[in-house]
Amino acid sequence: MTTQAIPALDYKSPSVGDMADSPLWNPDLAPTTWQQRKWSVLSIAALWISMSACIPTYQLASSLVSGGMNWWQSVVTIFLGNVIVLIPMVLNAHAGTKYGIPFPVYCRASFGTYGANVPALLRAFVACGWFGIQAWIGGAALFQLAAAFYPGLKGDHLTFLGITFPQFLAFLVFWGINMLVIYKGIDSIRILLNIKAPLLIVLGLALLYWAYQRANGFGPMLGQKSQFDPGQPQAGKFWSFFFPGLTAMVGFWATLSLNIPDFSRYAKTQRDQILGQAIGLPTTMALYSFIGVAVTSATIVIYGHAIWDPIELLGMFQSKPALVIAMISIAVATLATNIAANVVSPANDFAHLCPKLISFRVGGFITGVIGIVMMPWKLIADPHGYIFTWLIAYSALLGAVGGILICDYFVLRRTRLNVKDLFDPRGRYAYVNGVNWRAITALVVAVAPCVPGFLATVHLAHGVSEGWVRLYTYAWFLTFAIAFVIYWFLMFGSASVVQDKIEDGKSI
Repeated sequence: MTTQAIPALDYKSPSVGDMADSPLWNPDLAPTTWQQRKWSVLSIAALWISMSACIPTYQLASSLVSGGMNWWQSVVTIFLGNVIVLIPMVLNAHAGTKYGIPFPVYCRASFGTYGANVPALLRAFVACGWFGIQAWIGGAALFQLAAAFYPGLKGDHLTFLGITFPQFLAFLVFWGINMLVIYKGIDSIRILLNIKAPLLIVLGLALLYWAYQRANGFGPMLGQKSQFDPGQPQAGKFWSFFFPGLTAMVGFWATLSLNIPDFSRYAKTQRDQILGQAIGLPTTMALYSFIGVAVTSATIVIYGHAIWDPIELLGMFQSKPALVIAMISIAVATLATNIAANVVSPANDFAHLCPKLISFRVGGFITGVIGIVMMPWKLIADPHGYIFTWLIAYSALLGAVGGILICDYFVLRRTRLNVKDLFDPRGRYAYVNGVNWRAITALVVAVAPCVPGFLATVHLAHGVSEGWVRLYTYAWFLTFAIAFVIYWFLMFGSASVVQDKIEDGKSI
């Protein structure tokens, strides 16, 4: 894997030809130019610090505590999961840095020029769910802020779809702010991104200090026994929870591990993207997850039960100034995270459906609407659903896509792609009517073993054996491996792979 700076291809250059007339091209999908390559190690590390220091990270850690783990088991599980997911993250980022292409265009080599819409849409719909979750979190912060001054908002109200009208209204207000930012353009969020990471880290440390004081030190906070220890309610069941937890940790960033080319295409060198991600991702996740598990453990001491939602916990504070500062900080930080992590990529993915008609802005609006329809408050209603229904379920789909992409790009093509043909509906990546059915087959076969366990988990099927349910808990690892092997077997010696090998990198 080279670390030498490779200038991005200019889509107007003679070596590539004029791709602007292609139905597969628009300015947002075009390869980045050398002038656009401004991201250094620090830039990429800052991006990951900004995205990792967020409320879902806190909830991810606290959900493990609520599930029965003690503090160190939770932090180790999260750190290990992030080290594992860093590997496909760095590998998939390579194509973005080398060729300046975004994720949907990267998928064209393996899935076909039109078949690439399959992985792009799978990833986009997951991002829509995350967009909705972040919008719900931001709306919840606004609701808690309003309820501090108008307590009646927390009273008995008519509920629909599991929430009250005041909660839904707060959600819509925050959702509308997100839509306004998309309309104004991504540049309007830069200032928020710069202050967001330190803002939420300071808030987290302040919450940790509060917990330390109220729980009378780290001893009572971190002295909570694991529910899996001998004599405890779930004695001997640690491993049955550890592996689903680990899969959920990998699934947490499974989306970004695929569409990381959307960001790495702006990196100066491969060294910048590799070091930037290695520095920014596992360390920040470990730090913020420690805050989450420590504070959640402290709530057991203080209130007698685990409170895994930091917004719910902050809403119990009596000091209105502290509550105002905390909720505004959460809202600002969540807004910045949502635009960076959950709008940029799905907007590109939806634009890929019809590049000449769907712009980045329109793709962002589509993301927002689907985010409401997915009812995000149900996705994170409880720790069990957050891990088993949401994180593990979509990791099954994205793990299979990751196995296909890495097998195609690194094993079969040895990192050689022809950029011009990626935008040519009749080029080597057109396969059969623009679809590589071998990749689709590998995807379907890889995901199939996880379906029975998923249906049993969401109570849509009864009588499913324990073996299928246990298999489902390994979803990302299982589908990644199966898709990798099947795709390699089906594609070995295919015409497009042979052609890329013959050119031996001359298309660069």
